[in-house]
Amino acid sequence: MDQRGEPPRLRQYVVARTRLVGSGLVVGLVLGGVGMVGWTLYTGDARSSEATVFALGALVFGFGLLGWSGSILAGRGIEAMQEQMDTRSNWTERDSRRAMARICGSGGGIMVGASLVAALF
Repeated sequence: MDQRGEPPRLRQYVVARTRLVGSGLVVGLVLGGVGMVGWTLYTGDARSSEATVFALGALVFGFGLLGWSGSILAGRGIEAMQEQMDTRSNWTERDSRRAMARICGSGGGIMVGASLVAALF
């Protein structure tokens, strides 16, 4: 235990997960902001641009969430099938979950970024 009373392993776990989702969130914030500005310049309508970019962010978030849960449900079966078929693939359940968590973070960031830029317009 450290000075604050929490086990170091828990802190490492939380830091790793926060870094994983946070990196996607930062990328999403930038994409949402740039997408909002770009779409507003293209269409000339900030309200519809916010709705469009926010909806695309929600779509990305939903895809990531669905993929993450699918990785958990079917991951071991897919790994076993690949081992049985000797496909020599590097796909793992863990890597798939990490990728989908990053995609979820990006989708959330796009939604927040579009909302922040819309508040400024």
